[in-house]
Amino acid sequence: MAGYIVRRILAMIPVLLFVSFVTFGLVRLAPGDPVLIVLGGHKVDPETLEILRRQFGLVGDPLSQYVSWLGRALTGDFGQSFRLRQDVSDLLAERLPITIQLVALSMVIAVVIAIPLGILQARRRDSLTDYAGSLFALVGLSIPVYFAAMLGVLIFAVWLRWLPAFGSGEEEILDRLRHLVLPAVSLALGTIALTSRMTRSAMLEALNTDYIEAARAKGLPERTILVKHAFRNALIPVLTVTSLQVGFLLVGSVLVETTLGLGGLGSLITDAIQNRDYPVIQAAVLFLTVAFTLINLVTDILYAVVDPRIRY
Repeated sequence: MAGYIVRRILAMIPVLLFVSFVTFGLVRLAPGDPVLIVLGGHKVDPETLEILRRQFGLVGDPLSQYVSWLGRALTGDFGQSFRLRQDVSDLLAERLPITIQLVALSMVIAVVIAIPLGILQARRRDSLTDYAGSLFALVGLSIPVYFAAMLGVLIFAVWLRWLPAFGSGEEEILDRLRHLVLPAVSLALGTIALTSRMTRSAMLEALNTDYIEAARAKGLPERTILVKHAFRNALIPVLTVTSLQVGFLLVGSVLVETTLGLGGLGSLITDAIQNRDYPVIQAAVLFLTVAFTLINLVTDILYAVVDPRIRY
């Protein structure tokens, strides 16, 4: 197992290099000079523009700029934000906790609702419960994240006044949690829908196997059959979908944070794209790539934990 983990980590290196190179090139294809955007339209002499371009690392051909940035990034120096004039590493460390809390809460909500719902649908196949769950999954997959967030604000913040509409709250845990509930639920809707459908499908396949019939013939309680036998064997595809959804939640948090003003990593990325803040975009995309690959690695390791027949 240790050798497998080391090989997977080493395999991340070319992936990160490729992503960083593509991101570095793509952000420079967007129209607009970042130096002029930072100046806000103020006219300056050519000498000042040249000094600012040197400070921003925008002098020379793109390949030499990339090599210079990569050399600094390998030491943990991602440069300074063009607009905010802060170290990118400090900005990420400041904004990242909000995004992690949002994604973690969304995943907890999704797992707590989706897995029991999928098991219940499989247990009561073709019943009213099954049809209602399927309808909920269809709606959850069809509603865009930003629309769900706006609808949640309208219902729970404006009409019912149960939850705050915008912001990330104060430092108190309860206040922070109240501000995160609405965006977390909005973000989790698609994950709930997809995970519940996958759980239902995997459970139906497991319940139709011979060993389940043998367990029923032995007189085992239905709950034991569902949880200990059927769900354990249906867990692999459910685990796969759930782990992939963590990556999509990280991406979806960009829309939710921007819509609800949370001030996390997502809103930082959006602001950086609008202002051509190259260092922030490059570092944020690199972080999301690392997070996604690590999630896949953890998922593969969990396969062996869930199913002893899997060996690496």
